[in-house]
Amino acid sequence: MTDTICWVHVGDLHLDPDDGWLGLDRLHTIVAQVNRVADGVDFVFLPGDNANHGTPDQYARMMDALAPLAPPWRVIAGDHDFEPGDLTNYVAAIPAANRPESETIAGYRCVFLDIVSAGAGGPDFRVTMHHRNRLAEELARAEAAGQVPLVFMHAYPGDLAADGDAIARTLAEARVAFVDTGHTHYNELLNDGRVIYGATRSTAQIEEDGRRPGFAVVCVHGRVPSWRFRRLDAPWPHVQIVSPCDLRLATRVTDPHQIPRPGEIAIVARLLGADADAPVVLAVDDGAAIRMTGAGDGLWQATVRIDEPGVHAVTVTCGEGHDRIDLLVRGEKDIPKRRLPAGLGTDAHAIGAWPVAGIDGLQLGPNKNGGPPDA
Repeated sequence: MTDTICWVHVGDLHLDPDDGWLGLDRLHTIVAQVNRVADGVDFVFLPGDNANHGTPDQYARMMDALAPLAPPWRVIAGDHDFEPGDLTNYVAAIPAANRPESETIAGYRCVFLDIVSAGAGGPDFRVTMHHRNRLAEELARAEAAGQVPLVFMHAYPGDLAADGDAIARTLAEARVAFVDTGHTHYNELLNDGRVIYGATRSTAQIEEDGRRPGFAVVCVHGRVPSWRFRRLDAPWPHVQIVSPCDLRLATRVTDPHQIPRPGEIAIVARLLGADADAPVVLAVDDGAAIRMTGAGDGLWQATVRIDEPGVHAVTVTCGEGHDRIDLLVRGEKDIPKRRLPAGLGTDAHAIGAWPVAGIDGLQLGPNKNGGPPDA
């Protein structure tokens, strides 16, 4: 079975008494929901801006809320964590094991990149020479070990005040499968033709989608990425097609696991919170339902035959949960030549609205367009 990693992304908490600890209340709810599906989650990721003002009290409340969390969790710092002028409070409150620079998880090389402490505060994102060297070293080790690399950072390379192009090229050349970020306050995915970048809406400071909170579920199956935002009021089970990828997330045009050839195609889905005896079915282009079979570790699979090149809708359903991708099927002779990359790691490559994934494409957040008070 191809390696699969699955993590939950809890968007920027911005813990703050000024809003009545809204982010804290929602964090308690998220912890309870994740615990019910803990067996299917490799870890939980907090992408920075955890404490809105970086105070010891804000961190203490975060640690208390995370204490019951069953899966392991990992955290990085954001510019709000650096608001006191350094990360002293952050480091004092959070055990070193929860804020590593790198770690192998589920067979994947995970690199947690600090883009905060080299700057002057605020959104002055920079990378120290130490962290640049460490990033290159860990990506080289992943290549040598045959591991798929994943990177976690507070913002896109395009948001760096210096060396953003160089960092993005490094990620592209290392064939990083997914870069997970915070900072935006809104849901967004980028595909720059080499790397997929994801950002999840803030937990406390939301302007999009009627201010509905939730969390993202991110999976990488082999080198195939998938991403879905899950509202806190969404029904269970959670269904996510993890292979092949939706055409919006294809970066490797010659890889049949991302863009299959006509013929028999294996469809793999990951379920969280499903009843053991609940049927899981898939349909291609709204055709006849096909039963999927369990493959272990929350994965379900079925093989379908698609002989017609082009885009096909693939839907997987279990009870009230479902997922749908637009699957591109293409013969070898139709594989296009790749253009030279441009604008790597910037939101010029945002995929736009994708309702199935929970993305409205409006960029409603304080770091971009900003929404009206009732957005």
